[in-house]
Amino acid sequence: MSSPDSANEIGLLPDAAIAKFLTRGMQTGQEKPPPVALRKAALRPDQVEARWNVEPVRDLLDEAMNRFDDRPARADGWLAPRLHATLRMTRAEAADSRRWNFLAMITAPDYVVWRHKGHEIVPTARFSGPHFTQAFSRLWWAAELFRDGHDYRPAVFACSIQDVLNTTMRLDVIDHRPTAQAILRLLEELRNANTPKLGDRANALSSAVNAAGSTLMYDVFAPDDRPDHDAVRDWVAESASMAPVPWDRLPEGPDDGKVSERAIQTLLPLFSQLLEEAPLRKRGRHSSDDEEEWPV
Repeated sequence: MSSPDSANEIGLLPDAAIAKFLTRGMQTGQEKPPPVALRKAALRPDQVEARWNVEPVRDLLDEAMNRFDDRPARADGWLAPRLHATLRMTRAEAADSRRWNFLAMITAPDYVVWRHKGHEIVPTARFSGPHFTQAFSRLWWAAELFRDGHDYRPAVFACSIQDVLNTTMRLDVIDHRPTAQAILRLLEELRNANTPKLGDRANALSSAVNAAGSTLMYDVFAPDDRPDHDAVRDWVAESASMAPVPWDRLPEGPDDGKVSERAIQTLLPLFSQLLEEAPLRKRGRHSSDDEEEWPV
């Protein structure tokens, strides 16, 4: 690998570069990252491909900041499926933190500060951190974990409850697709019933499901159909000639198979019981945008 030749290519920025160059001034938005030094520290992907073109991603981020200028948290549901459909990757590729580091420090540090400006100082983990915390990887993985095959609508709903992103996405059991969809289905029923404190209930449900999952094998109790990995590879390959994703309607994800409805229906009564028995976490009087909920 070598340093990226073009400002239009998404490269790979090692974690060590974040520790070296990220300053408090950047975290408050008062300073800009040093582009020359960061590009020297970055590496090119193994292959130069159209899907690593930075311009479509930058266009999405600019549009998100324009559309949701007064409520940054609401950008998550709009951006997550479009970022996922633009940056077409396998899960193994998306697990490489260096790509997300590059986006946060070189491509769009302004977006990181804008999205998380509710904090006095943007936490380091928003620039470089776990997949459920980093500013861009959290959105890509939200779309990946909560989509139902090609349908991104469940992911949009997941992003409308910030506690799903902040808590549910951290759990190992969420890799089981029927579990992810059953959690969302139950939360959607609660929302439709105008149940208060939906974020608190999302936290309680997620904790209870995860704790029960240590003794119950959800994949045995409610087996998931095997995803079509060839469909994912075809979807990634289409990125070489795909048009920019639509802004006013949802794109389509990889057509790798819908989640088994029978498995979801098997889990719903159990999860309802777990939620009924789970204690709600007490929250402070004032909540930040990161705890915001809104209709979808």
